[in-house]
Amino acid sequence: SRAACSTSRKLVPALGVLGSRQKHSLPDLPYDYGALEPHINAQIMQLHHSKHHAAYVNNLNVAEEKYREALEKGDVTAQIALQPALKFNGGGHINHSIFWTNLSPNGGGEPKGELLEAIKRDFGSFAKFKEKLTAVSVGVQGSGWGWLGFNKEQGRLQIAACSNQDPLQGTTGLIPLLGIDVWEHAYYLQYKNVRPDYLKAIWNVINWENVTER
Repeated sequence: SRAACSTSRKLVPALGVLGSRQKHSLPDLPYDYGALEPHINAQIMQLHHSKHHAAYVNNLNVAEEKYREALEKGDVTAQIALQPALKFNGGGHINHSIFWTNLSPNGGGEPKGELLEAIKRDFGSFAKFKEKLTAVSVGVQGSGWGWLGFNKEQGRLQIAACSNQDPLQGTTGLIPLLGIDVWEHAYYLQYKNVRPDYLKAIWNVINWENVTER
Protein backbone atom coordinates (compact mmCIF):
# COMPACT_ATOMS: atom_id res chain seq x y z
CA SER A 1 0.00 0.00 0.00
CA ARG A 2 2.95 2.31 0.59
CA ALA A 3 4.05 1.91 -3.02
CA ALA A 4 0.52 2.51 -4.25
CA CYS A 5 0.20 5.54 -2.00
CA SER A 6 3.43 7.10 -3.25
CA THR A 7 2.35 6.49 -6.84
CA SER A 8 -0.98 8.21 -6.32
CA ARG A 9 0.69 11.14 -4.61
CA LYS A 10 2.79 11.71 -7.73
CA LEU A 11 -0.35 11.96 -9.86
CA VAL A 12 -1.64 15.12 -8.24
CA PRO A 13 1.14 17.62 -9.03
CA ALA A 14 1.49 16.11 -12.51
CA LEU A 15 -1.78 17.81 -13.51
CA GLY A 16 -0.10 21.18 -13.29
CA VAL A 17 2.78 20.30 -15.59
CA LEU A 18 1.09 21.26 -18.83
CA GLY A 19 4.38 21.91 -20.56
CA SER A 20 5.18 18.21 -20.32
CA ARG A 21 4.08 15.78 -23.03
CA GLN A 22 3.79 12.91 -20.59
CA LYS A 23 0.31 11.43 -20.60
CA HIS A 24 -1.59 10.27 -17.54
CA SER A 25 -2.18 6.55 -17.19
CA LEU A 26 -4.58 4.36 -15.24
CA PRO A 27 -2.87 3.21 -12.00
CA ASP A 28 -2.96 -0.48 -11.15
CA LEU A 29 -5.07 -1.55 -8.20
CA PRO A 30 -3.01 -2.79 -5.22
CA TYR A 31 -5.38 -5.81 -4.96
CA ASP A 32 -7.57 -8.01 -7.19
CA TYR A 33 -11.02 -6.87 -8.32
CA GLY A 34 -12.68 -9.45 -6.07
CA ALA A 35 -10.51 -8.75 -3.02
CA LEU A 36 -13.03 -6.42 -1.34
CA GLU A 37 -15.92 -8.89 -1.45
CA PRO A 38 -18.48 -9.26 0.04
CA HIS A 39 -18.47 -5.53 0.83
CA ILE A 40 -17.80 -4.34 -2.74
CA ASN A 41 -18.15 -7.00 -5.40
CA ALA A 42 -15.74 -7.78 -8.23
CA GLN A 43 -18.08 -6.64 -10.99
CA ILE A 44 -18.36 -3.17 -9.50
CA MET A 45 -14.61 -2.88 -8.96
CA GLN A 46 -13.80 -4.00 -12.50
CA LEU A 47 -16.25 -1.58 -14.12
CA HIS A 48 -15.35 1.25 -11.75
CA HIS A 49 -11.60 0.91 -12.33
CA SER A 50 -11.25 -0.31 -15.93
CA LYS A 51 -14.13 1.69 -17.42
CA HIS A 52 -15.00 4.75 -15.31
CA HIS A 53 -11.52 5.69 -14.05
CA ALA A 54 -10.02 4.83 -17.43
CA ALA A 55 -12.48 7.22 -19.10
CA TYR A 56 -11.40 10.07 -16.80
CA VAL A 57 -7.75 9.40 -17.67
CA ASN A 58 -8.40 9.28 -21.42
CA ASN A 59 -10.57 12.41 -21.40
CA LEU A 60 -8.03 14.25 -19.24
CA ASN A 61 -5.28 13.50 -21.74
CA VAL A 62 -7.46 14.80 -24.59
CA ALA A 63 -8.36 17.96 -22.65
CA GLU A 64 -4.73 18.64 -21.73
CA GLU A 65 -3.62 18.23 -25.35
CA LYS A 66 -6.25 20.74 -26.47
CA TYR A 67 -5.19 23.05 -23.64
CA ARG A 68 -1.54 22.89 -24.77
CA GLU A 69 -2.60 23.81 -28.27
CA ALA A 70 -4.64 26.73 -26.94
CA LEU A 71 -1.64 27.90 -24.87
CA GLU A 72 0.65 27.74 -27.89
CA LYS A 73 -1.85 29.77 -29.93
CA GLY A 74 -2.46 32.22 -27.11
CA ASP A 75 -6.17 31.41 -27.38
CA VAL A 76 -7.45 32.47 -23.96
CA THR A 77 -11.09 31.82 -24.90
CA ALA A 78 -10.31 28.17 -25.69
CA GLN A 79 -8.29 27.86 -22.46
CA ILE A 80 -11.27 29.09 -20.42
CA ALA A 81 -13.68 26.82 -22.32
CA LEU A 82 -11.53 23.78 -21.46
CA GLN A 83 -11.53 24.45 -17.70
CA PRO A 84 -14.68 22.38 -16.93
CA ALA A 85 -13.26 19.33 -18.75
CA LEU A 86 -9.93 19.66 -16.96
CA LYS A 87 -11.65 20.01 -13.59
CA PHE A 88 -14.06 17.11 -14.12
CA ASN A 89 -11.67 14.59 -15.65
CA GLY A 90 -8.63 15.73 -13.67
CA GLY A 91 -10.66 15.56 -10.49
CA GLY A 92 -11.95 12.12 -11.43
CA HIS A 93 -8.39 10.90 -11.93
CA ILE A 94 -7.11 12.42 -8.68
CA ASN A 95 -10.10 11.25 -6.61
CA HIS A 96 -10.05 7.66 -7.82
CA SER A 97 -6.27 7.37 -7.49
CA ILE A 98 -6.74 8.19 -3.80
CA PHE A 99 -9.87 6.05 -3.42
CA TRP A 100 -8.27 2.77 -4.55
CA THR A 101 -5.49 3.08 -1.97
CA ASN A 102 -7.96 4.15 0.74
CA LEU A 103 -9.45 0.65 0.45
CA SER A 104 -7.94 -2.69 1.40
CA PRO A 105 -9.07 -6.32 1.82
CA ASN A 106 -7.29 -6.12 5.20
CA GLY A 107 -9.01 -2.87 6.17
CA GLY A 108 -11.81 -2.00 8.52
CA GLY A 109 -11.89 -1.59 12.27
CA GLU A 110 -10.51 1.61 13.76
CA PRO A 111 -7.35 3.59 13.08
CA LYS A 112 -4.56 3.62 15.65
CA GLY A 113 -2.04 6.01 17.10
CA GLU A 114 -1.79 9.59 15.93
CA LEU A 115 -4.76 9.42 13.55
CA LEU A 116 -7.12 8.01 16.17
CA GLU A 117 -6.02 10.67 18.67
CA ALA A 118 -6.62 13.41 16.09
CA ILE A 119 -10.09 12.01 15.33
CA LYS A 120 -10.96 11.95 19.02
CA ARG A 121 -9.66 15.50 19.43
CA ASP A 122 -11.58 16.94 16.48
CA PHE A 123 -14.79 14.86 16.53
CA GLY A 124 -15.11 13.61 20.12
CA SER A 125 -14.81 9.91 19.30
CA PHE A 126 -14.29 7.56 16.38
CA ALA A 127 -17.99 6.64 16.50
CA LYS A 128 -19.01 10.30 16.17
CA PHE A 129 -16.57 10.82 13.30
CA LYS A 130 -17.88 7.73 11.49
CA GLU A 131 -21.45 8.87 11.99
CA LYS A 132 -20.71 12.38 10.71
CA LEU A 133 -18.77 11.31 7.59
CA THR A 134 -21.48 8.75 6.79
CA ALA A 135 -24.22 11.38 7.15
CA VAL A 136 -22.35 13.87 4.95
CA SER A 137 -21.78 11.17 2.31
CA VAL A 138 -25.41 10.02 2.38
CA GLY A 139 -26.50 13.63 2.03
CA VAL A 140 -24.59 14.36 -1.19
CA GLN A 141 -27.24 15.31 -3.74
CA GLY A 142 -26.78 13.45 -7.00
CA SER A 143 -23.15 12.43 -7.55
CA GLY A 144 -20.11 13.33 -5.47
CA TRP A 145 -17.78 12.42 -2.64
CA GLY A 146 -17.58 12.49 1.14
CA TRP A 147 -14.12 13.40 2.46
CA LEU A 148 -11.98 13.45 5.57
CA GLY A 149 -9.43 16.17 4.95
CA PHE A 150 -6.70 17.97 6.85
CA ASN A 151 -6.96 21.72 7.29
CA LYS A 152 -3.32 22.79 7.21
CA GLU A 153 -3.95 26.37 8.36
CA GLN A 154 -5.99 25.31 11.38
CA GLY A 155 -4.04 22.11 12.04
CA ARG A 156 -7.15 19.97 12.36
CA LEU A 157 -9.18 17.30 10.61
CA GLN A 158 -12.27 18.37 8.73
CA ILE A 159 -15.17 16.61 6.96
CA ALA A 160 -16.40 17.92 3.63
CA ALA A 161 -18.55 16.93 0.67
CA CYS A 162 -17.70 17.64 -2.95
CA SER A 163 -20.10 17.39 -5.86
CA ASN A 164 -19.40 15.51 -9.08
CA GLN A 165 -15.62 14.98 -9.41
CA ASP A 166 -14.53 18.24 -7.80
CA PRO A 167 -11.14 17.47 -6.20
CA LEU A 168 -11.00 18.23 -2.49
CA GLN A 169 -7.70 20.09 -2.32
CA GLY A 170 -8.22 22.01 -5.56
CA THR A 171 -11.66 23.26 -4.52
CA THR A 172 -11.47 23.57 -0.71
CA GLY A 173 -7.76 23.66 0.13
CA LEU A 174 -8.12 20.63 2.42
CA ILE A 175 -5.53 17.87 2.06
CA PRO A 176 -7.39 14.64 1.15
CA LEU A 177 -6.96 11.77 3.60
CA LEU A 178 -10.02 9.56 3.03
CA GLY A 179 -12.49 9.80 0.17
CA ILE A 180 -15.78 7.91 -0.17
CA ASP A 181 -17.15 7.77 -3.70
CA VAL A 182 -20.94 8.09 -3.67
CA TRP A 183 -21.50 8.15 -7.42
CA GLU A 184 -24.06 5.45 -8.24
CA HIS A 185 -21.51 3.60 -10.37
CA ALA A 186 -19.59 2.92 -7.14
CA TYR A 187 -22.39 0.83 -5.63
CA TYR A 188 -25.54 0.48 -7.77
CA LEU A 189 -24.88 -3.02 -9.16
CA GLN A 190 -24.73 -4.39 -5.61
CA TYR A 191 -26.72 -2.01 -3.41
CA LYS A 192 -29.18 -0.60 -5.99
CA ASN A 193 -30.34 2.86 -4.87
CA VAL A 194 -29.76 2.22 -1.15
CA ARG A 195 -26.68 4.38 -0.61
CA PRO A 196 -26.74 3.98 3.22
CA ASP A 197 -26.19 0.19 2.87
CA TYR A 198 -23.13 0.79 0.69
CA LEU A 199 -21.77 3.31 3.18
CA LYS A 200 -22.32 0.89 6.04
CA ALA A 201 -20.36 -1.78 4.16
CA ILE A 202 -17.44 0.37 3.01
CA TRP A 203 -16.20 0.92 6.58
CA ASN A 204 -15.18 -2.77 6.56
CA VAL A 205 -12.53 -2.15 3.90
CA ILE A 206 -11.11 1.27 4.84
CA ASN A 207 -7.31 1.15 4.77
CA TRP A 208 -6.46 3.13 7.90
CA GLU A 209 -2.74 2.64 7.35
CA ASN A 210 -3.03 4.50 4.04
CA VAL A 211 -5.18 7.24 5.58
CA THR A 212 -2.60 7.65 8.36
CA GLU A 213 0.24 7.95 5.83
CA ARG A 214 -1.65 10.67 3.98
